[in-house]
Amino acid sequence: MNSILSVVRGSLSDRRRWLALVVVCFGQLMIVLDSTIVNVALPSIQRDLHFTQANLTWVVNAYLLTYGSFLLLAGRAGDLIGRKRVFLAGVVIFTVASALSGLARDPATLIAARFLQGLGGALSAGVILALIVTGFPKPNERAQAMGIFTFVVAGGGSLGLLAGGMLTQMINWHWIFFINLPIGVGTLLLGWWLIEETEAIGLSGGVDVAGSILISAAMMLGVYSIVTASDHGWTSAHTLGFGAAAVVLLVAFFVLEARLDNPIMPLRILRVRSLIGASAARAMLAIGMFTTFFLGALYLQQVKGYSSFGTGLAFLPSTVALGVLSIGFAARLMRTVGPRVMLMTGLVTITAALVLLSTGDEHAAYFPGTFGGFALLGVGAGMSFMPLMTIMMAEVPLADAGIAAGVANVTMQVGAAFGLAALGTISSDHSRALVAQGHTIASALTGGYQLGFAIAAAVVAVGLLIVIVVLRSPRDAETHEVIARPDPDEFSAEAA
Repeated sequence: MNSILSVVRGSLSDRRRWLALVVVCFGQLMIVLDSTIVNVALPSIQRDLHFTQANLTWVVNAYLLTYGSFLLLAGRAGDLIGRKRVFLAGVVIFTVASALSGLARDPATLIAARFLQGLGGALSAGVILALIVTGFPKPNERAQAMGIFTFVVAGGGSLGLLAGGMLTQMINWHWIFFINLPIGVGTLLLGWWLIEETEAIGLSGGVDVAGSILISAAMMLGVYSIVTASDHGWTSAHTLGFGAAAVVLLVAFFVLEARLDNPIMPLRILRVRSLIGASAARAMLAIGMFTTFFLGALYLQQVKGYSSFGTGLAFLPSTVALGVLSIGFAARLMRTVGPRVMLMTGLVTITAALVLLSTGDEHAAYFPGTFGGFALLGVGAGMSFMPLMTIMMAEVPLADAGIAAGVANVTMQVGAAFGLAALGTISSDHSRALVAQGHTIASALTGGYQLGFAIAAAVVAVGLLIVIVVLRSPRDAETHEVIARPDPDEFSAEAA
């Protein structure tokens, strides 16, 4: 009888974990939707709220500033006080900020709400990867969970383009924010019920207030210098000054962390080779993916004349290919060939996709070039994201999963922001140069986008080189041992 009860309890617990994963993915879906859905509605927002062209960029930049600045802090907060608490707090803030954004009737209110929304997004996103790692310690289960998570992350981007176009054209731009309310409320209620709180290190050793302030300020200044570089110039005193200030604060942060017994970021985490190498490769991959969505949307709308909704449909081959691979196929493939081989194949495929997209001109039809590029991108992403995250977290001790996820997220976010801003500037400058040489507007824009895709392909190739030189496939036994037997006291002693 006891054995039967034990099996039943195990079955219920197992079902609860998978349901909790769905809830966590809904939280991630809100964040991913927001990253693309707003871009589609920017022209309508500008007309309705009378934004100037300069101020309009802050509808996006305000969110990016707080989101990028607090990811690391959110990850460590999850380690210290519990990842469920941090995740749900982020959902609450994000949902409230979404309502305030939708109700905004002037530029200042919307920008302030977007600052708050970025904070909520950082708190939730900063612990999601750690929740998955701790909730699914077995390699096979984790691969399946990562596949679902990957599908939500990448599929949500295309869904945002479609939803943004539909809501803006059929109703109004306010509903791109109101759509988050039912998702947020449902995620909060189900998350409170289903997500099990992780064992927290606690605050008994004190809170690294100075370190928290330093890293948040450094990230904020660094992200600010990047997102405003296109307005002031990359070599301007404004960009270089804020960038230098961010570097100084970051150095001060590392000096402080090395001297503390209970730092906000234990420097031992930087010695985990798989985490640092995979985070760097992930940043290169993110630059390629972000560039594709950004430049691809501009190419389709400004050169080919697609509507917002049509642009979302054009990206569907990428989403469908990624979805097919993520739900089961990628996990089985990774078990067969190993994470490292699968990752290298995926990065080669993404590089080929970007090279193909760089050959499209203003006369090119959607089939086969653009369609093929987007489809290859989805296949490559489906083969890259899961093994990359598997390798990245394989050697991370359970007690440090939150800060490790924070390091990975910050590296990706800052790298993608820097790369996208740089490639956007290079693309625009090249287009202006072509116009000055007598090219038509369409030809000049296409030339700029072609150059952007080509550079993005080179960046992803650098990520492939990092994988070849730095990373190695983790053995399942080693992975299971590191995750299954954490010792918080050992970590505390090491930090001391």
